[in-house]
Amino acid sequence: MKALKRFAALILTLALCLTCAAGMAEMVDPDVQAIIDRGVLRVGVKNAVVGFGYQDTLTGEYSGMEIDIANAIAEKLGVDVEFTAVTAATRGELLDSGDIDCVLATFTITDERKESWDFSTPYYTDHVSVLVEDASGITGLADLVGKKVGVSSGSTSARSLVSAMIDAGLIDGASFDKATFDPALWTDGVSFQQYDDYPTISIALSADEVNAFCVDKSILAIYHTDGRSYISEEFAPQDYGIATKKGSGFSAYCEEQITAWLADGTIAGFAAAYGLN
Repeated sequence: MKALKRFAALILTLALCLTCAAGMAEMVDPDVQAIIDRGVLRVGVKNAVVGFGYQDTLTGEYSGMEIDIANAIAEKLGVDVEFTAVTAATRGELLDSGDIDCVLATFTITDERKESWDFSTPYYTDHVSVLVEDASGITGLADLVGKKVGVSSGSTSARSLVSAMIDAGLIDGASFDKATFDPALWTDGVSFQQYDDYPTISIALSADEVNAFCVDKSILAIYHTDGRSYISEEFAPQDYGIATKKGSGFSAYCEEQITAWLADGTIAGFAAAYGLN
């Protein structure tokens, strides 16, 4: 009889443990739960970067590696997804204001940016390059001395280019400070004109308002048309990660998904689908 009672007590204890474990498994971070309750994941993406985030002007449909990642996260959460087109100048503001839950928009991870936002493990690594008109005769970094280069407002491209030119011995660099660098004020060896979006820089290049267009090579690809070429050098590796609000519980969720998808080949599959491998 005593043995039977002990066995029953053991069964009851195991049942309670399983119940507690199930309850723990069902616990969801409040920030993640808020997205689930809303039923929509709001994502900031690019709309003019083929292979990463591109919106068809006729159908309005988005496509690209980052779009696929966003869709996969939404599917995992069991919610719909809503895309908001962002630029280098607006993506941080929209994230800070809560208008979007995360940014998947060729957002380069830097120590400076990590002070303002959380970033996932990188899902893609690109490099900065420079696009020029063939008629300009510019073929390398040395030819950019004394030239004006178009860059996107809020990007790190100008700083990367100056750093590369200093490393190549083309610029003295005595006044270069990575922490305080401002493209609008830089005139040592090369100067910059900032624009709100990439299509405008491309137009400025065609109109000879600038002599070159500098940004990540994956972004330049759509503007690499007949009569234009990349310079010979690539520099400044750019790690792209999912940006989320600093301290958000959703940050850990995104990190978990990206880490798992890097390990099982899902991310590589997304990249391969758009010829990014």
